[in-house]
Amino acid sequence: MSHFATRIARAAGLGALLLAGSAAAQTMDWAPEAPVPVARSEATAVGADGRVYIIAGKSPGNESSGLVHQLETMNSEWSEKAKMPNVASHAGGATLGGKIYIVGGFIGDVHVGAMDRVFEYDVKADTWRAMAPLPTPRGSPIVVAAAGKLHVIGGRDANKKTLTAHEVFTPATNSWTTAAPLPLARDHAGSAVVAGKIHVFGGRTDGAADNVGQHDVYDPRTDTWTQAAPLTVPRSAGASGFINGRIIYAGGECKDAAAHTTYDEVEAYDPMTDKWTLIGKMPSGRHAAASVALGPVLYIIGGNSGCGGDGPLTDAQTLRITR
Repeated sequence: MSHFATRIARAAGLGALLLAGSAAAQTMDWAPEAPVPVARSEATAVGADGRVYIIAGKSPGNESSGLVHQLETMNSEWSEKAKMPNVASHAGGATLGGKIYIVGGFIGDVHVGAMDRVFEYDVKADTWRAMAPLPTPRGSPIVVAAAGKLHVIGGRDANKKTLTAHEVFTPATNSWTTAAPLPLARDHAGSAVVAGKIHVFGGRTDGAADNVGQHDVYDPRTDTWTQAAPLTVPRSAGASGFINGRIIYAGGECKDAAAHTTYDEVEAYDPMTDKWTLIGKMPSGRHAAASVALGPVLYIIGGNSGCGGDGPLTDAQTLRITR
């Protein structure tokens, strides 16, 4: 049986987990994708042309990499693409104007060598080019596309200090400007764009134990931040995305430092009610997974099953929610 057929069969077995939503009953449907060819954590996932790309990150024996793999979502098959010109882990990425942009990152472990490098990937030509460098070098930032620009928010600098810095890249002019800073300095936060506004939630202010639930919302039209309801479970390094009218935050680090276990909780945020709801559990806990939403599907790829670099993973899952 092909992996794709196996994926469909297993999806029925993983089944819909019934749970209470903020307004009505919801279900979570988990299904496996083909495993990524190389175990990865602290990579970035982006979507382009209906496909998923996982870029850079840590791999076994390498503190950072330039690896690029593409998932053909129609048949759940991976292929290797042109490597990024330089290696990185904890980089941020987003798609804008049909191009993929990868920003910042670290060279070494742990949080060593924050970088200012910015690369643009042409998905059709399978080629990379360097862009204007990031004004504030950093790793583990939030990178999202909104209002036709790239926003790079928070992260950790070369001195391993968490940042409030918010810088905006305009591809048409290959230039950077500054914007209103993040209200609370942190990195390893979750993010999503909803109705043109940028949501930043969770993250850590220093070490893996310094998790916060704070949820800040940025409006590019007014260059202002407001606070929204915080996460139910403060954590960092989870997988996030916006699907079916909800922001999802899944997994994270570190649930039990003594036992070296990760979070498996899944929360959903309803922008209409400004409320987070615990909606169930992941098939297995993890942190540092790459995640991206494509339409109604959240892809969660790789990561670590244990705290820090413990238990690097190759498996990939998809999540759909109904309400």
